[in-house]
Amino acid sequence: MTPLDRKRYVRLLATGILLLAGVILISPGIGSQSKSVGVVDAWREIAHYGEKAVPIPYQIGFRLRLPRTLLAVEAGITLALAGVVFQTLFRNALATPYTLGIASGGSLGALVAIRLGLATTFLGVSSITLTAFAGSLAVIGIVLLFTRGARRLTTNELLLAGVTLGMFCSAMMMLVTSLSSARQTFEIIRWMMGSLDTIGNLQWSSNLPLMVPCWLVLIVSARALNQYVLGDELAHTRGVNVVRLQLVCVLAASLSTACVVAICGPIGFVGLVVPHTTALLVGRDCRILLPMSAMLGGVFLAVCDWISQLAMVWAGAVSGTNLGLAVLPIGVITAVVGVPIFLVLLHRRAL
Repeated sequence: MTPLDRKRYVRLLATGILLLAGVILISPGIGSQSKSVGVVDAWREIAHYGEKAVPIPYQIGFRLRLPRTLLAVEAGITLALAGVVFQTLFRNALATPYTLGIASGGSLGALVAIRLGLATTFLGVSSITLTAFAGSLAVIGIVLLFTRGARRLTTNELLLAGVTLGMFCSAMMMLVTSLSSARQTFEIIRWMMGSLDTIGNLQWSSNLPLMVPCWLVLIVSARALNQYVLGDELAHTRGVNVVRLQLVCVLAASLSTACVVAICGPIGFVGLVVPHTTALLVGRDCRILLPMSAMLGGVFLAVCDWISQLAMVWAGAVSGTNLGLAVLPIGVITAVVGVPIFLVLLHRRAL
């Protein structure tokens, strides 16, 4: 294994941390709620933290905008990390966090809750979020259950099981949608587009006790993943337990992705585009690629969320008409931004 250039490593990490910190610091001043509340206005009111009656700039900046950006950062970190790990484990440039059918299972669970009209909450968590998480976990369990042939996980079995279950869940989703009312169908479609509007149902920090350990497991596995890329047999001769590495990484990536799907719905292209873009910038060494992809994933999704909030405002300013303050689905923005980037990478044969 090539020795790690510590100076370059520290420099890259510092750059990523500064980018992520910059996005978080300016986030209280960016949003569609009120153009008059800027970054300076919001931070000027930080002294009112903890008070019951706080000024409007504080409420908009720190109770609406900042939590939404933190949720976007959290989701972006998770999807980017899972994307790198799945592309490495499957040795497939098109692998995404949803390759194993996690998004389809979560979506099916959410759609069933919407169809049944479940409106209960448990410990502040909505029934839609709970059923979406349960659906994702069910898919993960079934995939792992049927890929234990000869006590060894194979990437082909994982891919085939995940794709098959994803197709089955998609068919069941069409069935649920066909049996739903017009109002329920609209709610289903909105959920399927992906959204960060659910911050009111679940605080962004409630997922961290499960997500952070998964992030750490994936990042710590970077050295072993570097050996895994060279081939199973060579990795084994160098002391890597390939089966355990596959199982641990698949579980960690899948669980963290299930958390994102349960809250935000399926948000595409983050786990596909960010890993390839980061690899083009810093190389394929997982010791650098994993943490840098995580930070750039958080930045990418936060910026896409800003665009989703401001797109209609910008369009109205260009056209000279009042188009309102509608927020576009985040999944639409990530596709609009991600597809051109991916096509450029494909044209340059950087995948």
